[in-house]
Amino acid sequence: MDESDAGLLAPGRAGSAAETATGDHAFLQALLDAEAALARALSGYGLAPAEAGRAVTAAANAGRFDVRDLALRARSGGNPVIPLVADLSAAVDEKTRPFVHRGATSQDILDTAAMLVASRTLAHVLDDLGRTAETLGRLAAEHRDTPMPGRTLTQHAVPTTFGLKAAGWRSMVLDARDRLRSVRESLPAQLGGAAGTLAAFRADGGDEAAPALVAAYARELGLAGPLLPWHTLRTPVADLAGALAFTAGALGKAAADVLTLSRTETAELAEGSGGGSSAMPHKANPVRATLIAAAARRAPGLAATLYGSLAAEDERPAGAWHAEWEPLRDLLRLVGGAAWDAAELTEGLRVFPSAMRNHLGLTGGLIVSERLAAVAAGRVGRARAAEMLTAAAARARDEGESLAGVLAGEPAFEGMDLSELTDPARYTGCAGFLTDRALERR
Repeated sequence: MDESDAGLLAPGRAGSAAETATGDHAFLQALLDAEAALARALSGYGLAPAEAGRAVTAAANAGRFDVRDLALRARSGGNPVIPLVADLSAAVDEKTRPFVHRGATSQDILDTAAMLVASRTLAHVLDDLGRTAETLGRLAAEHRDTPMPGRTLTQHAVPTTFGLKAAGWRSMVLDARDRLRSVRESLPAQLGGAAGTLAAFRADGGDEAAPALVAAYARELGLAGPLLPWHTLRTPVADLAGALAFTAGALGKAAADVLTLSRTETAELAEGSGGGSSAMPHKANPVRATLIAAAARRAPGLAATLYGSLAAEDERPAGAWHAEWEPLRDLLRLVGGAAWDAAELTEGLRVFPSAMRNHLGLTGGLIVSERLAAVAAGRVGRARAAEMLTAAAARARDEGESLAGVLAGEPAFEGMDLSELTDPARYTGCAGFLTDRALERR
């Protein structure tokens, strides 16, 4: 890897498969793959000699080219395809040179390479999302009936179960998986020529010949065949941006919960192997969750830049297209790293049911006041029940007494077992059923 892009300030993606799949060498190879596929498609349609396709493909090896030199020379034309075409032409014999990049424009090759890089990166992301979903499924099943405080606006609300929480995380991971799968299957090749008319590819076969060539080009690359050249119709990039940003947010939701529940004073969860501190030897920081949370905060801004490029003028834009390259790669890297971290986080996650159960008792039964209000309403009416429970809750908080103790002797609960009614573990609603139903999804 180029030392200028070694990931020193990007621990979330450093060493990940996504980093390798989006690196300069990988992007260069994708550019060369696009050029080689074009030469093969031209040969297949009789627009170039058969040996031209073979020769360009043989020469299209990223190891033969100097990435840094190409980057520096790209400044003069504004994109790396221009110097690459010159170098690729020089790497083949004189008879083949006229068929290198024939009929294409720089954006055809760079857009196609971006789709190739995205497709290859998403393969790794989808694998990691699959690992994460599988682990969360096991956690949800194991803790289907593990009670814990449900929290709203940072405060205890009513009891829930950790199984339901894990099932919720899994549901969002599967949502992300499905979006990325759909986008990956639709990533298109790009081939339109100078202004998207395919004029340079229109042969004696008439109007149908050039689109057929585009379809063959896409098949060579394993990409979708576009209905139209999309030089300024940036739906594919916008769809990719949206799916990636959603994935970052979906993983970020789980990370946010892990961060909150692994606080020292909560300790209901812990990362399997937390990270250390440079100053405090005792710390085991939730590093995986932290890096996922960081990715979730950055991803929307990167996606916004890509959405902004939808407003692209004319048949090929000045600036809008160029603005996409770095944010798109950063977004792929962020999400690739976050998916990798999520798989490791969930596979090593430690759950502490005893801490969850202890915290259910922190409010002395107030966490089930909703249940008591409903029971009392059947006997004394809704208004009186609400008034009574509000006063009882305030008294329990002020006096440090349990809610059951405050309500003892209330006619509304005569003949009832208040210890059972105020047991949080007995008020988890349909959590078990909902968990089971969520786990039916594959």
